[in-house]
Formats: sequence, C-alpha cells, structure tokens
Amino acid sequence: MAALTAATLALAPTPAPDGLTQTLDPNQSVAGGRAVLETGHVDVGPRYRDGQWTIQIHDDTAVPPVWRRPSDVVLRVRDAAVERVPDDPAYAFVGQPPGTPVHVVPQTQNQDVVWIGWNTQDPAVMEAISRGVTMHLLGVKGPGSVVVYLQSGNLGPPQVLWDSTKPFPQPLWVETNTHTHANWIFTRPGVYLAAVEITAELVDGRQVSGRDTLRIAVGDSTPVDDAFTASYTASPPGAGATPGAAAPEAGPGSDRSAVAVPVLAAAAVLLAAALVWVLVRGARARRRALDPGEPR
Repeated sequence: MAALTAATLALAPTPAPDGLTQTLDPNQSVAGGRAVLETGHVDVGPRYRDGQWTIQIHDDTAVPPVWRRPSDVVLRVRDAAVERVPDDPAYAFVGQPPGTPVHVVPQTQNQDVVWIGWNTQDPAVMEAISRGVTMHLLGVKGPGSVVVYLQSGNLGPPQVLWDSTKPFPQPLWVETNTHTHANWIFTRPGVYLAAVEITAELVDGRQVSGRDTLRIAVGDSTPVDDAFTASYTASPPGAGATPGAAAPEAGPGSDRSAVAVPVLAAAAVLLAAALVWVLVRGARARRRALDPGEPR
C-alpha cells in the first residue's frame, strides 16, 4: 500500500488534449449480459435513440467498443487503487485523517484501475441537444463516502464536483462534445450505489431527462454479485434528500414538457367557469337595477 502524498492524491496534471480526444461511432451497439469492468476506459453518458433519452456506460474495453446499460455493469475498483490520505489541509474535503487508506480512481489513467469518466459525445445526443447537459448526483448508498474532484494542471486547489456527505441533488454542467475524467475517492471498501440523472434541453425546446444507478464494488474482497443485487429505498428527487439517501432507479428518459399539459387544461376549465359565473351575476344585477320588482 503506497503512502499517498498530496501530489499523488492530486495525481498528475490533466493529460494532453489527445489523451481525451475521441470520436464515437454512431452505430455502436448496446451489449447484453452482465459485465464486470475493473481495468480500462469507461465513460458514463447520455444516449438518444428513437425518441428515448437514457443513461448508458460506454465500454472501451470491448473490441469493438460498445454501450451497456448501467444495471448490467459493475465498476470494480481493486485494491491496486489504494492510497493514503495526505497530511495537507487542501485535501481536508476527503473527510479522513491523514494516513487513512482510501481507494482512488485517478484522473489520469492507471492501467491497473478502472478509469471512470463521462462524455456527451454520442452523435445523436450532439445533434439533438442545444448546448449541453446537466449531470445530477441524486444520492449515494454505501459503507463510506464518495468524493469526485478535478485537479488542474497548474497545481491549483482541487475542484470538488460531487461529495456524498453534502445535500442532494448536486448538479454538474457538461458542455456538448465533452469527454472528462476526474478523481473518484471511496473512503471504505464495499458496495456503492450512485443514483445519477442527466437532463438537457433539445434544439426544439423540449426538456428531457434520464435516471439510473451506477454500481461500484470497491475492494478485492467485495463480491461483485452483491453489487448486482443491491438495492435501496430512495427519496424522490427534490423532496429534501439528505446525504447518504439515494434517488430511485429509472429506465428510459422522460419528456418533461408533457407534464404541464393536463395542468394547463384544468386551469383553463376553472377560469372559464369563473367567467360564466361573473357574467350571470352581472346580468342579474342589471335587471334588478332596471326593475325594482324583480325577485332577488
């Protein structure tokens, strides 16, 4: 187990641009069956097919690369990822005393550790969305905490993107045609479930969203079957979610613009009824004013 210095936890500077440059084939298939990914390059990202907006995992370890459904994938973080928290106040956000062993998925690739990133490079997504997407961390369930952060190449302070000890949801804006890798820290071995939602505005103005759950098995002794079968009771998004409480799993994305239609229709009916009542009352009042003998 390596002793982790601040420079090690911060990792190397962001790799040269060609390290993150990629173009995805629009015809890449969706693979079936379960997969345990413990080394190599994987990205989480949105897909848009046949009017359905979903979250999938792009698996570059397959030849040729494929997309996979999150429910079919366990991201396994082996003990080769173990480092120690440095004695540096800049990394107090890890929430563990200096010298504590933690599992670190690095921002720059370690050939012995699964390399987890995200992209907005599905060709159909790039054609459909206006500017970018928002990735929301809705909740995390696990034996410890999870922190995702970026380290700039100029030795600047870490930029924390997601922190499971903070209130949910936690939004992260991602531009179109973006491919990013960050540092992921897991403070305890075991199974983690991370509920995520990706939302976007399409070029036609409609809002779309998709939710799913990332399954992560941390540590060599953690059974991957436990990660496949794990579940949790979640709070609805936006209902005062608290740290450690995850949001429900979801399948294909939804079109939020459709939700407003029945609400507006009901409001129109009520408004029309109120207008009729006012007109009738006004007519009766005028008749009474002209004919004092009319019954009231």
